[in-house]
Amino acid sequence: MVPRTSPPALRAQSDALRASFTFPRDEISTARWALHWTLLALTLLTTTVVGVVLAQAFQTNRALELDQYLNVFAILRDHPLLLLDGLAFSITLMTILLAHELGHYFACRYYGIDASLPYFLPFPSPIGTLGAFIRIRSPIYTRQALFDVGIAGPLAGFAVLVPALVIGIASSKIVPGIAQRGDLTFGVPAIQRAIELLWFHGVPSANISLHPVARAAWVGMLATALNLLPIGQLDGGHILYAFTARWHKLLSRIFVVALLPLGYFYWPSWFVWAALLFFFALRHPAIFDATPLDKNRVTLGIIALAIFLLTFTLAPLR
Repeated sequence: MVPRTSPPALRAQSDALRASFTFPRDEISTARWALHWTLLALTLLTTTVVGVVLAQAFQTNRALELDQYLNVFAILRDHPLLLLDGLAFSITLMTILLAHELGHYFACRYYGIDASLPYFLPFPSPIGTLGAFIRIRSPIYTRQALFDVGIAGPLAGFAVLVPALVIGIASSKIVPGIAQRGDLTFGVPAIQRAIELLWFHGVPSANISLHPVARAAWVGMLATALNLLPIGQLDGGHILYAFTARWHKLLSRIFVVALLPLGYFYWPSWFVWAALLFFFALRHPAIFDATPLDKNRVTLGIIALAIFLLTFTLAPLR
């Protein structure tokens, strides 16, 4: 049985770690730095290639089709400078992802929690990446620290993606019926639709060709919504645990099960997410601290719920 430590002792232990936490100059080895930079460069490349596809489709008023992703390599072989057109998407997206992960990272530093720098994940897909993550390598002792680390990423990422979304939608254009003509149909989160209505005055989303910057913000919204799912060790799971550790296990399983009908009726990839979360991220490390969160953090928790509702879609991609 794990001995329980009183909340004041837990806070004292956390404060002591925070006060003594330093980053030695040689903490990150040359090989580790090389890995971070290599993954960053590869993700910049894969997302820039996707950005070229999006830029070409936007410039020619075409809907997105799968053959565009296949043909882009031949196009870039003959016209490599077109990679510059893809930077609007890739740099915007990577800035959003970096902001999210650095939110977690600096929250960890504040509490003296050992965490890695962000790892980016390049992947050949319609968005060019599987996102990014940091590794937390030491225990988190208090609910307050867990909450702050969990919510810092979504708040930082959302603060960056909203201006990008506004700029991207302002740079978008009306192309009647464009959403019905392509192989890929993107879901429309509530915040995106609200800004579209303000800018285009009632034009349906299906008639709006999104600028690559807006599409990067869309990917950022997808990443934010997925991370805020109140399950296991996701950011939303950390927030849920900080509020109600006693019910976290049961609620996580209920929310995983709730993904199954979403997979059947809306987006089959929810089945994949449910399986991954069930087998690899459902359990949460125990924190023996019963101290309730203060009113400011309760307010931030409500804000996190609002961000989730604003960025979530039942069928992100078809």
